[in-house]
This record gives sequence, C-alpha cells and structure tokens, in this order.
Amino acid sequence: MTLRSVAVETYRSALPPLLVSALGGLLAGAILGGMEGELAAVPGLLVVVPAFLAIRGSVYGSLGSRLSSALHQGLVEPRLAYDERLARAVAAALLNGLAASLVAATLAVGLLHALGRPVAPWPTLALIALAGAAMAGVALIGTILVVVFVGYRRGANPDDLVGPAVTTAGDVFGMAALFLATRLALAVS
Repeated sequence: MTLRSVAVETYRSALPPLLVSALGGLLAGAILGGMEGELAAVPGLLVVVPAFLAIRGSVYGSLGSRLSSALHQGLVEPRLAYDERLARAVAAALLNGLAASLVAATLAVGLLHALGRPVAPWPTLALIALAGAAMAGVALIGTILVVVFVGYRRGANPDDLVGPAVTTAGDVFGMAALFLATRLALAVS
C-alpha cells in the first residue's frame, strides 16, 4: 500500500463526516444566535452553554467508542434489538449526562455569585440543564446507535464515524434542547 493510496482512503472516509460536522456546528451557532431573548431572560445561561455542549461530547463520545469497540469484539450485534449490555451502557450515559449537566449548572451559579455577576436562580438553571440534558441525550443515543450500526453494516469503521457524529449531533441537539428547555423554564416560572 502506497502513501498516496493511504492518504486517498483516509480523506475518502474522513472528509464527508467532517464536512457534515462543520455544517452542524454552523447550525448550532445559528440556534445560539437566535437565543438572544432567552439569554437575556436567564442570566448565566451563556456560561452554561460551553460546559453543556462539552458534556454531550464527552459522555456520548464515550458511549459511541464503547459501542464501536463492542462491535469490533463481537460483543454486540449491529442491529437495533434489546441487548442487556447495550441497555446498561445507554442508561449509564443518560444518567451521567444528567448528573454532569446538573453539576455544570450548580457550578455556574456558584461561580457567577462569587464573581458578583447576575445569575438566574439555581432552580431555573438546574431545570434548564436537566431538561436539556434529557432531550439531547435521547436524541444523541438514537443518533449514535443508527450511525454506528448502519455504518458498521455498510463496511465503514465506526471509530471513524463516532467522533464527527457525536460532536455534530451533540452541538445541534444540545443547542436545540437548551433552547426548548429554556422556553420550558421561562413558561413555568
């Protein structure tokens, strides 16, 4: 195998997911740009956004990597059927995402209070973080399962797909979920 053939194969497999990832990032930015009213109504929400999105990448990237490894090892089948090991991994990812989002909201409130900056009450940011984490988590789990299983069945290396899929879906679903969760929190307060 020549260096040129390796480079061509690498770009052929990596470039499409990376282009989709770039477009997804732009869409997430457009959602954030459209949240001016929500950001003004919930002081401190903008501080939560980067942590919230990073949590999606970390938690669900780990799930995608575990799923990819399990496929390579033959521990799970590439189909959407109930599997105890898969169900536990999905539940753990969802619970970790919820817990980490609650911690991020709590730290944001504490940090902003310590800095003397305006911040929404903790219950408001906690509700936004938890509701957003739940909505984004469900969407991300579905996305990861479909991308990894379908990619694997079509002969793609799921390790090449997980990173771009999780970052793109995490940003887009994360921002959309934060937007909806903020609207929900504002409606109930």
